[in-house]
Amino acid sequence: MQNPELPASPAQRVFLLLQGPHGPFFDRLSRILRASGADVWRCGFNAGDEFFWSDKLRFIRHTGTLQDWPAHLEQILAEKNVTDIVLYGDVRPIHATARKLASRRGLRLHVFEEGYLRPYWISYEREGSNGNSKLMQIPLAEMRTVLRDTLNEIRRPPARWGDMRHHKFYGAFYHFLVLVANRAYRHYRGHRSISVMREFRLNLRRFLLGPLHNIATVTQWRRFRRAGWPYSLVLMQLEHDSNFLGHSPFGSNADFIETVVAEFARSAPQHHHLLFKAHPLEDGRAGNRTAIRDAAARHGILDRVYYLRGGKLATLLSQACSIVTVNSTAAQQALWRSLPVKTLGQAIYNKPGLVSDQTLADFFRQPDPPDPNAYRTLRDYLLQTSQIPGGFYSDRSRAHALRIVSDLILAPEDPYQSLASGRIALRQQITDIDS
Repeated sequence: MQNPELPASPAQRVFLLLQGPHGPFFDRLSRILRASGADVWRCGFNAGDEFFWSDKLRFIRHTGTLQDWPAHLEQILAEKNVTDIVLYGDVRPIHATARKLASRRGLRLHVFEEGYLRPYWISYEREGSNGNSKLMQIPLAEMRTVLRDTLNEIRRPPARWGDMRHHKFYGAFYHFLVLVANRAYRHYRGHRSISVMREFRLNLRRFLLGPLHNIATVTQWRRFRRAGWPYSLVLMQLEHDSNFLGHSPFGSNADFIETVVAEFARSAPQHHHLLFKAHPLEDGRAGNRTAIRDAAARHGILDRVYYLRGGKLATLLSQACSIVTVNSTAAQQALWRSLPVKTLGQAIYNKPGLVSDQTLADFFRQPDPPDPNAYRTLRDYLLQTSQIPGGFYSDRSRAHALRIVSDLILAPEDPYQSLASGRIALRQQITDIDS
């Protein structure tokens, strides 16, 4: 719960930034916040965090263990008189601790995430995101009530920001720094289950082999499409993604794959096929291809199950019969196309009228489609509140997002409260984007 006594003037605000997206996004954001009159500090946990922060006088190293972090954070909050904490994702242990302390001390917590309406937006919320988002408690009826009418269709940003290429580069470079320059942070352990060396190798391999994977995917998809099989599309997620781990009943992708393949074998029409699509940033660590092949063989449907490493999501969705996922944000593109969607985890779009409430067995037999008007309500609500056009990684997308989000961070109310009180600007209609 936000503390109403927190200072409203930027000159009275003290921001503490924790781990952000790979690259310079948080550093650029800090410059704007300082220009507003606020004081801004950064706490870093490894050499990658430190490299991408330019104001070394406002940088605090955490060189202890994860067990030392709660006490260190308490010390920082008290010494610096912190009023606001800013972070990227709220489930990793470092940030989960910060979220609890912010709530206990009545501090503003600002959470960035990849956009709910990817790939052209990022998300900005307060207090939590994904399964911890306020959206989980806001029904569609309330969204309809507070939505402001727009005379024109809300236009979306350009089709290409260039973020995916930059995302892969920054990911590889960040882990390289952690690998070779982390002497001052000898107790650092990433929130992933693998070593930093393997993380770096996987990021570099993904970055270098991307073009070859694209060629293989195009060939595989063309062959599958021409066969003409009806198919259900399974949207995979990164096994180490906080949204997957923190807001679903599955401990691994293999568990999810087994659940889906087993029920498809039992319940789906025998002429239907099952197509798994990998996440765009999949690097092979989870062994998804092997898990899918083994599950299909175990249930006797090896000839009806496929795995695509890439491919254009819009093309795959355009011919699918139904969509299954844990809680991927990409499922919203299916809802926008009025395709039946079944989620097996917590998601901000998991609301009556949108996601099927059938059992997975009934869904595979005959899926219920969503209410297209219900999804339009959710989409318009997101566009008028937490979805910021732009991205974290490329210069162009980062600059466009920063122009908007800096004012949102300094605003007294969060985006959802602002819309309800009628004070939010329809920023999504600003489309004069520099080319």
